[in-house]
Amino acid sequence: MILLKKIISYAIPTVVIPLAVMLGALIFRDRMYVWIAVCVAIMACIPFFLAFEKGSASSKRLTLVAVLTSLGIVGRLVFAVVPHFKPVAALTQITGMFLGAHCGFICGALSALISNFAFGQGPWTPFQMLSWGLTGFFGGVFSRLLKHSRVAAYIYGALSGVVYSLILDVWSVLLYGGEAGSEMISLLIASAPVMLIYAVSNVVFLALFIRPIGEKIERIKLKYGIELPEEDR
Repeated sequence: MILLKKIISYAIPTVVIPLAVMLGALIFRDRMYVWIAVCVAIMACIPFFLAFEKGSASSKRLTLVAVLTSLGIVGRLVFAVVPHFKPVAALTQITGMFLGAHCGFICGALSALISNFAFGQGPWTPFQMLSWGLTGFFGGVFSRLLKHSRVAAYIYGALSGVVYSLILDVWSVLLYGGEAGSEMISLLIASAPVMLIYAVSNVVFLALFIRPIGEKIERIKLKYGIELPEEDR
């Protein structure tokens, strides 16, 4: 039963949700993106609630996720005046590292969905949810390495910025029906400066936040007996 739950909990963020986002872009183009975003948000919560257990520890873990998601949303709003330089991915990665892969995915996906009520919803929203969600998810998958090595955490953060930019470039090609090869090359060249900003900003915010926030999360986990579910170990 535990193995089945683990397979399901890993398949949803890594297979089901990416397929839903890609098919949604191919079939509906710039229509129905709100429903796709809502579906992604619901599916992102399924693995978490599969592992949810009655008791104060699980409730406090959910509270921590809500707090970190709120920090990501507020951070994106605060840095709105600085194009592309945002703390969302870094906070999402930290969430995954210290609270588990599925908490990381929820943090990233909901940060994108909720903050876009201020920045503007659109067909790009599901792709942002997917990208930041996967940043948090794999931050949890590789948490032992990332917590052990600060350099590895920074490298992962930089790569996450690159992947985020690539996923949004894929969105542009799929949505507007361009030629995948030529359109993608043009977009990569044009978006290279933005990609660099994403990567650098992730490293900067990780350098600022990973230690203080990580230590506070670990103290709260120890104080309230919060343990990661089997699916996230």
